Amino acid sequence: MDKTTLTAREAERDAPVPPPVPASPPRVGRAWWRKPWVFPLAVLTVLVAAFLIDELPPYLGLDPSKARITLDEGFRLHYPLLVGHIACGTIALVTLCLQVWPWLRLKHPAVHRISGRLYVFAGVLPSAVMALVITPVAAGGYVGIVTHAVLWVSATLIGWRKMRQRRVLEHRRFMLYSFALTLGILWGRATVLLWPLLPEGTNISMLFEVARWFGWVVNLILVQWWLERTRRRPVRTPAASVPAARSGNPS
Repeated sequence: MDKTTLTAREAERDAPVPPPVPASPPRVGRAWWRKPWVFPLAVLTVLVAAFLIDELPPYLGLDPSKARITLDEGFRLHYPLLVGHIACGTIALVTLCLQVWPWLRLKHPAVHRISGRLYVFAGVLPSAVMALVITPVAAGGYVGIVTHAVLWVSATLIGWRKMRQRRVLEHRRFMLYSFALTLGILWGRATVLLWPLLPEGTNISMLFEVARWFGWVVNLILVQWWLERTRRRPVRTPAASVPAARSGNPS
């Protein structure tokens, strides 16, 4: 071994040891009240609660005389089907709030799946079917009711089927369409509440037709706009679920 090699090794051995690099402090996540989804979810929950508080009391006693619509005396199942439609619609609205809660989806995917099944099979499907059955004796808005119900069932079943196929991104897209159609019920009710404020001679049939279309059409337009605007946003999925991907769906 030559003298040059020994000198280099000695220099390396005698070189000062650099001080250890301090570990970076652990990242602290944002407090839950600062998450971007908190305010929209709170608004949604308040709207759903206000709607149910307004809508349910006349039907809790199962007294047909307190129904808010005129019952067809020739159709004996009109009131039972109406109550069933409202009860299943209530399940759809409540489970919808759970389905769009990001924390629940990420931290408790099993609860998310259970509430999703309730949304589909105890909420949307029976509520839509009963709505179609009583449509012929409804006060008006027949075309809007049928169109709304068919699209509601279609979007929901497609979304459920996509999840069964593990196509998570498409599942979320169609379930957002389904949620938009579900929330159309709230807008429809708000439109009908304008009735006393309208001038005399207003065509009531036209008002009901507008009420059956306005809410869910606007909701679908807003959802599609949002999907297009956020299509490059990464999607977060539970650790045990399908790996995250990029899509126009929410995280």
